[in-house]
Amino acid sequence: MTTPDRTPPDRDAAPHPEAARAAVPRPAADESALAAGLAAGTATRMLAMRLVMLLVLAVSAHLSDGVLHAGSHWFILGGYAVSSLWLAATARRRGGARLAWIATLLDAALAAYIVLEYMMAATEVADEPGTMASRLPAFLLLLESGLTLRPRHTAVFAALVAGVWSGALGLGLLDPHLGLPPAGPNVFGLLSFLVAAAFVIEGALRLRRGMATMLRLEHERATLARFVPAGIDLVRRDGPTALQPRHACLLALDIRGFSALTRRWGEARVLDWLLAVRALAHAAVTGRGGLVDKYVGDGVLAQFVDGAPAEQAAAALACMREIEARMHAMNEARRREGLPALALTASLHAGEVLVGVLDDGWRAEFTVLGPAMNALARVEARAKRENLAVAVSKRVMRLLGPDAPPGRRLPRRPGEEDCPDLFGLDPLPVGAPAPISPDLPATAVP
Repeated sequence: MTTPDRTPPDRDAAPHPEAARAAVPRPAADESALAAGLAAGTATRMLAMRLVMLLVLAVSAHLSDGVLHAGSHWFILGGYAVSSLWLAATARRRGGARLAWIATLLDAALAAYIVLEYMMAATEVADEPGTMASRLPAFLLLLESGLTLRPRHTAVFAALVAGVWSGALGLGLLDPHLGLPPAGPNVFGLLSFLVAAAFVIEGALRLRRGMATMLRLEHERATLARFVPAGIDLVRRDGPTALQPRHACLLALDIRGFSALTRRWGEARVLDWLLAVRALAHAAVTGRGGLVDKYVGDGVLAQFVDGAPAEQAAAALACMREIEARMHAMNEARRREGLPALALTASLHAGEVLVGVLDDGWRAEFTVLGPAMNALARVEARAKRENLAVAVSKRVMRLLGPDAPPGRRLPRRPGEEDCPDLFGLDPLPVGAPAPISPDLPATAVP
């Protein structure tokens, strides 16, 4: 297998993460959808909260023996109750932004009316319970608006109520003959309301961003779970995941002489052999914490992106040796069946890449981009020309350090200037022990 170039040939640097990120659609669960879903799921509870508040206002009016309240007070409370019931019933059927704004304006009108009515009527009979009851709707409905995670709605609600409140205070200061209650307690109440509004809006913003980020992370983990084994987390917490720069050790496997085998034995039979090799390679790669990127023809492309670069190289080398040992066992069984032995060419390289899921809205694909992928293709092509069983780039040998196996350095030939320095490793001797992953199934002979 010759790994296709993943970047344009005239670019020698990895694609910029921001450019790659811009090409990938963001998750559908944005903040607006979050607020709409929350409102649809809590319509009944919001109705219950409104009715409880109305009950408190009714009890307060009854205790004041109607001194502070005209007949219009009961009419407005009744109208608010009917409107709340209509909003709850409509939201359960269809919801929508228009209903949310209607609810916000309705709440603001009630809160402003209660504050204004008390200020206009409580000239001689102002008392502490009446003052608390007049401010209760403003603060409770402010909190309810914040819990909808719609900061703009909360800001409009607070602005309308504060506007009516401050307007009444201004009229009282300009014309003392109106007989409004003392300005001091009402100014303190207005300031308290504005401070509470600022805290509620800021808290709603933080909660909205936090929940949206949590949903985004879960969405991206669910997407990556189709491609990435458990235990490897590629999700970014500071923005959309898309593609991210990461060091990786890359492994390419190819069945040597596959075309000749196909011509001699037929496509149907050779396909079973290919599937057996793929299953063996997949189990070995995932057992060592790697990712199988693609199956291209008779080849397998895998990468190791978890851990430090030295750990990636060690895992890739151990995986390759494990595949060799299993291939020896498979070939012994094949010879007893009168089938030809299968030979693999393994190529190892390492470098900085962009790794993640490319999703154009029609098809999602886990992939690796960057110059290291181009270099792997050149390493693999050179390994085939040299008829090597195992080819390892100089960078991988450096990462392995003292644990690097002995190998012979290949001299460069004309036209190979852009290929990394390469070492050919001796194949694993037949019968030599190799660490076997516990997740690797027993070898089956097709």
